[in-house]
Amino acid sequence: MSVEIKIQHALKKYGENTIIPDLSLDIRPGEFFTLLGPSGCGKTTLLRMIAGFNSIEGGDFYFGEKRINDLDPSKRNIGMVFQNYAIFPHYTVRKNVEFGLKNRHLPKEEIAKKTDEFLKLMQIDQLADRMPDRLSGGQQQRVALARALCISPDVLLMDEPLSNLDAKLRVEMRTVIKNIQHDVGITCVYVTHDQEEAMAVSDRIAVMNAGVIQHVGNPKNIYQRPANVFVATFIGRTNMLNGKLCMENGKTMLNINGYSAELLTVADEYKADQEVQISVRPEELLLNRDENAYGMKGTVQDAVFLGLNTHYFVKLDSGEDVEIIQESSIEDTLSQGARISLTVNTDKVNVFLADGSKNILTGVKNDLEV
Repeated sequence: MSVEIKIQHALKKYGENTIIPDLSLDIRPGEFFTLLGPSGCGKTTLLRMIAGFNSIEGGDFYFGEKRINDLDPSKRNIGMVFQNYAIFPHYTVRKNVEFGLKNRHLPKEEIAKKTDEFLKLMQIDQLADRMPDRLSGGQQQRVALARALCISPDVLLMDEPLSNLDAKLRVEMRTVIKNIQHDVGITCVYVTHDQEEAMAVSDRIAVMNAGVIQHVGNPKNIYQRPANVFVATFIGRTNMLNGKLCMENGKTMLNINGYSAELLTVADEYKADQEVQISVRPEELLLNRDENAYGMKGTVQDAVFLGLNTHYFVKLDSGEDVEIIQESSIEDTLSQGARISLTVNTDKVNVFLADGSKNILTGVKNDLEV
């Protein structure tokens, strides 16, 4: 069974220090939902409030129609997977997985059946009699997952579960976690600071900063049309440039360092002369080897050939530094000191108010505002 999680005006304080000032969120039944943000943004605090491990100073938390604010963690029917796995070192793999089932005083036959089912599901049935100190990090994480899921929880909560694994194993385990969640159909709330990990596993992501949710949406929407400058700079790499929006003969023109291009995607209420901030992903800066071609002028500072792509680091004549990712070609890689011209892909560029608080283009989908 999976449930909807509703959070209404959550408040979390430690003494006079407010960690989460006023947070509301709806997580759909069966959804893989990720809380993403930098260290200290409040994502783990919110997860622990859902679990019942942290007190709630204000607001309401619901699993379906049931208010859970004052419900003991053991009564919330949650599965929890921690950063450090938290499996019992003196128990075998089988006994670790059985633990929650025995605490529920289920019949021995049912305990054995469910344990076998999840050992096989997590592909660790051949390790059933092994002790944790003889397991790899990935194997230990599979044990923790099996233990959390075998009690048939309504909600699976995961706090940075892959951060202790090496890079290759992290990629492998995030695929395992996503597939298992999809097969079981459980509502999952996942905490991470790793943007790539969040993009790979999530149905939807909530980007947090200083206890406030900035943007809620699916990975593609958040990447392509971030709600504000914080989201644009936190999700993936981007170049931030200063520029101006100008109305010229009924057209909305974007001016950056002497380069001008028409923007067709500015929302009507923002079509006015104003200072703006511009986010251009490295792959959306278009490089021309002819310095005299129309565009922003700059000098190559460094070039890194990475097979499929070449990364160029360029100092614009305005003094701003930008990164460009270009598909590698048979042409020679540009050397340090080469003069170039740059234009932008205006279909993919993002434009924000001067204070960075809002994306002024059409197509921004933020579920917080629905």
